[in-house]
Amino acid sequence: MSGTSATHSPYLAVREDWLARRTEPIIEPALPIVDPHHHLWDRDGWRYMLPDLLADLNSGHNIIATVFVQARAFHRAGGPEALRPVGETEFVNGVAAMSASGQYGPARVCAGIVGHADLRLGAAVEEVLHAHIRAGGDRFRGIRHITTWDADASVMNPSYKVPPGLLGDTTFREGFARLAPLDLSFDAWLFHPQIGELAALARALPQTRIVLDHVGGPVAIGTYAGKRADEVERWRPAIRDLAACPNVFVKLGGMGMRINGFAFHEGADPPSSEQLEAAWRPYVETCIESFGAARCMFESNFPVDKGSYSYPVCWNAFKRLASGASAAEKADLFAGTATRFYQLG
Repeated sequence: MSGTSATHSPYLAVREDWLARRTEPIIEPALPIVDPHHHLWDRDGWRYMLPDLLADLNSGHNIIATVFVQARAFHRAGGPEALRPVGETEFVNGVAAMSASGQYGPARVCAGIVGHADLRLGAAVEEVLHAHIRAGGDRFRGIRHITTWDADASVMNPSYKVPPGLLGDTTFREGFARLAPLDLSFDAWLFHPQIGELAALARALPQTRIVLDHVGGPVAIGTYAGKRADEVERWRPAIRDLAACPNVFVKLGGMGMRINGFAFHEGADPPSSEQLEAAWRPYVETCIESFGAARCMFESNFPVDKGSYSYPVCWNAFKRLASGASAAEKADLFAGTATRFYQLG
């Protein structure tokens, strides 16, 4: 059923009737936006396909292009296990071709594609990378291999098991080293205590372009509940250290998940863009101050974050957060950085 997530999901349920309780005038409606992080899937009880995405993209902001990021959806049902994720790239490239026809509006949906390959294959992952490149044509841009791990198992996605210390694993790094020669980037999704591990990887393999997803995954549930101020002070120096690596960029967003502990979904009404701005400011300001606008990009992380707020309110919040930026900085934050990083042309 479109727009609803299963109750057993680790993600927050999307309630369209609840989201409809909050409407706002669109801030700076002409500002061009590249949304560099969204998903598409058809899961039990939760469908988010091209029509659902278009409904969000056409809700008032000027979305000119998007980047699809792997979601463990539409993998091949058979064939070698290592090559099954290529099915997702085949599917997304078809969606991108539909969009490129112009029949579905001016936005270039899925202009960039980030897929999955198991980097623990080491050098053997190169076969998978070439298969993705063939399947994605000129749209395939990089790999995301999720490395979220914490000693508190309650914060982890039960459907995706990750071992500790993966970013430092020798075989993982051998696979990671195959990205740069093929001009592929790496999307890093981890939890905030792991940011130092990513910095070590970035320094060990500086030729690879890396983007940190969701401001570094601040966790505020489980053993981290009630400790946000302390954890921000732990997160902030780690972000500044990571920003010293010139090959690393950061996505500003992805803070509507259960793990972030903001509990926006518990309100009688959805949060306003002013509420989101206040909650996110410490994270967004630190990232922009540390990385600079030329290495920062706002992202929606939809439909994952849709359980907490609507698409137009999300982008209104980002525009409020960037209200003090110059025109050139805004151009980078909302479109330029993403366009350069993912080589969208």
